Amino acid sequence: MDNQRLILFIVFSFSLLLLWEAWQGKHSPAPAVPMTASAPGTGAPPAPSQSLNAPAAAPAQSSFAKGPRALVETDVLRATIDANGGDLRQLQLLPYRETEDKNQVFTLFEDGPTRPYLAQSGLVGKGLPTHRSVFQLNPGTYRLTGGATQLEVPLVWNDPATGVRVEKTYIFKHGSYQIGVRTRVINGGSQPVDLTPYYQLTRHGEAPRGSTFFLPTYTGLAFYTDAKKFQKVAFKDIQEGKADFQKTADNGWVGIVQHHFVSAWLPEGNLKREYYTRALGDGLYSAGVILAEGKLAPGQQKTFTVPLYAGPQTQTVLEKTAPGLDLARDYGWLTPLAYPIFWALEKIERIVGNWGWAIIILTLFIKVALYPLSAAGYKSMAKMKKLTPRLQKLKETYGDDRAKLHQAMAEMYKTEKINPLGGCLPILIQIPVFIALYWVLLAAVEMRGAPWLGWITDLTAPDPWFILPIVMGITSILQVKLNPQPMDPMQAKIMMIMPVAFTVMFVFFPAGLVLYWVVNNILSIAQQWAINKQVEGGGKPATSKA
Repeated sequence: MDNQRLILFIVFSFSLLLLWEAWQGKHSPAPAVPMTASAPGTGAPPAPSQSLNAPAAAPAQSSFAKGPRALVETDVLRATIDANGGDLRQLQLLPYRETEDKNQVFTLFEDGPTRPYLAQSGLVGKGLPTHRSVFQLNPGTYRLTGGATQLEVPLVWNDPATGVRVEKTYIFKHGSYQIGVRTRVINGGSQPVDLTPYYQLTRHGEAPRGSTFFLPTYTGLAFYTDAKKFQKVAFKDIQEGKADFQKTADNGWVGIVQHHFVSAWLPEGNLKREYYTRALGDGLYSAGVILAEGKLAPGQQKTFTVPLYAGPQTQTVLEKTAPGLDLARDYGWLTPLAYPIFWALEKIERIVGNWGWAIIILTLFIKVALYPLSAAGYKSMAKMKKLTPRLQKLKETYGDDRAKLHQAMAEMYKTEKINPLGGCLPILIQIPVFIALYWVLLAAVEMRGAPWLGWITDLTAPDPWFILPIVMGITSILQVKLNPQPMDPMQAKIMMIMPVAFTVMFVFFPAGLVLYWVVNNILSIAQQWAINKQVEGGGKPATSKA
């Protein structure tokens, strides 16, 4: 396999991988599963499938009936709490905007009929409030204003028959995407009460708004335990009964991940817990955790708090919030390489104050660091380009006798001391770095809504005027011209079509990713042109790292 064929194989393999992942995410819906009725559990704490399923065969949305509501506003959140179930029904992240409409505040949770996504909690056991029970709530607007650092929204549930009182309180803090859910249970009856609280997230299985076919990102469930670490569970695996994750532990968390954002229940301490997933029907799924808080004797009370993080996948924030939560920002198998790349990118941004310029500077640094490898590759390709006329004559001489043609080519390579794969091996070594940088730029929520200059007002959105993709296409054509042309006419045509195809694809890519490729192309062209001149002139390759 010659130089051009290997390059074609590498490029097309990577492109097909991205397109295949995108196609799978868009065109592999799970089969519908009808809702089933189930009776409430009795006796010992039942399994989640027994205790938490809908009590009647009805569309899942029917459990989202609206009651009295509290609207909560902080400096970073706008939340809606409903008395029905005491659910967190809506959640807007004020510093962020929707991808498709920059005038709209980004909405993470909502209880609409088409894309419901909400946080729920309750207590397992007969006669205790679940996420279908009705709480007492003082409706209205609660604002975190002035110098206050914390705001509480209380809800109350009473059962006069048993004497049990449950107080659920949402705790919001200034500048924080972490919401505390404090539950106080007072046993005023004559019988002990099993305290087995559960916390779950319920969400539709569709990709979030603003998702594109060309940029597949993971949307689904995630679990973390010390033993199994970060575990992803796709919605379709739940539907098909193939969900594989650690079910019991005394640590960890459960969450739902989507591009740039994550929500997760984060139980603290080494409390025994059971994780579960459910397919609710109507395209809805739930994932949660059940905790063992022990028994509550008559006349006693107990308070326990479980934090809910619902916000951006900001690297530093996730690292400080809970063990393993930073893994929700998934870089895949290149995570060990991606972390230092993002660290460097973030440090540069702090100095220059602009993510676009930080991308350009980091790209330059990477090109400098990899210069010895790329120079060797460009030198080999320059020598191959110089031999192209002679190789063409060999092809004309031997015609269809491929055995003699390859033998003659091998002798020419040996005489000229050229390794035909010399231009590809350095490229292969650099590919992990470039792919890691690709995933860093794709995952960095820090760039969401961040401008570069002029018409680029959001580096995570496509270029509105298509200037960067067009420049990338032009530079890609120049790169093809600088490289040795394939002797096979079909391969030559493919090499020329590729820049056009990639230009069309990059129209849909975030501007930050396209900016990286444009800068990388320009630097590569400069390097290749300088080395080509050196080889054509018979001199030594330039040692400049520009």
